[in-house]
Amino acid sequence: MTMSITTTGPREPARFFSQPRVLIMLATFCCLLWGSSYPAIKIGYALLGIAQSDIPSKLVFAGYRFVLAGLLLLIVAALSKKPLFNLDRRNAGQLMLLGFTQTAIQYVFFYIGLAYTTGVRGSILNATTTFFSVLLAHFIYKNDKISPRKAAGCLLGFVGVMVVNAGDGLFDFAFALLGEGFIVIAAFVLSAASIYGKRISQGMDVMVMTGYQLGFGGAVLLAAGYATGGTVRAFTAESAALLGYLAILSALAFTLWSLLLKYNQVGRVTVFNFLVPVFGTTLSAICLNENIMELKNLVALVLVCSGIWLVTRSPKLRSRHSKPAVVLTDVQECRSSHGR
Repeated sequence: MTMSITTTGPREPARFFSQPRVLIMLATFCCLLWGSSYPAIKIGYALLGIAQSDIPSKLVFAGYRFVLAGLLLLIVAALSKKPLFNLDRRNAGQLMLLGFTQTAIQYVFFYIGLAYTTGVRGSILNATTTFFSVLLAHFIYKNDKISPRKAAGCLLGFVGVMVVNAGDGLFDFAFALLGEGFIVIAAFVLSAASIYGKRISQGMDVMVMTGYQLGFGGAVLLAAGYATGGTVRAFTAESAALLGYLAILSALAFTLWSLLLKYNQVGRVTVFNFLVPVFGTTLSAICLNENIMELKNLVALVLVCSGIWLVTRSPKLRSRHSKPAVVLTDVQECRSSHGR
């Protein structure tokens, strides 16, 4: 992808966010935030006294996070003078469907799955989002077919998933549907929903779209959790601060990532996605006292990160006089590669 994104705003932000040093620092910061969500969610379960089998309360916990994150994004959008209420019935229906799938359904699987596996495994397994996106795009878009490079990346990634779930024996895989299985299902749902989000984002502002879908999806999670008997009674200053952090994490990371995508070529930004499982596993090991130094975890991490790098890196130009490819200014087209 070679065509730079043209903006109508001031040139100073474009000059600032396109600086290599700024790109590296902010993209790494976003990946650090997303990686920190894995141990933060598990710590939240402990602080709020949510038992492993208490699925309704997990939904309430997730619902509060995304309602708050959606409100934060909409406030930022309003302060940026973006049109918040310029929606017709078709737009509203699209946003509700996107929020139901990308936030509500996906996080039902993600929050439950993370309760039944370690943060280290969860962060590595959730990286399969990138590979599902590549496979789905192959069948949906004529100009996004699987290349040998992408195929090699997918193969490395799924081998990494197999390695991290290997038991003591060569063919002894520690894989539970409620744990590792639900994490992988969440990754697939996010990939499919993100492709739908890419389509509808062509007709509306990405920040407004994301704010509404997060808010609606969070409201669905809250309603479902409370309707099935969920509750979060033990709110303290510490647990409230953690919930606030998770909400700010979602809003801040997406906003910064969107700015980087706006002022840089897509491939220059998405290559940093491989840092999410790196930070996720490291922070889980530090915060949750999980053992990251097992050989299979280290091998799996290298394989998954290598696969993501192969899938997301931009191909080199064949000729300096080649016709530039057209890229969409839509930030959503790359969101499927991280999701947290």
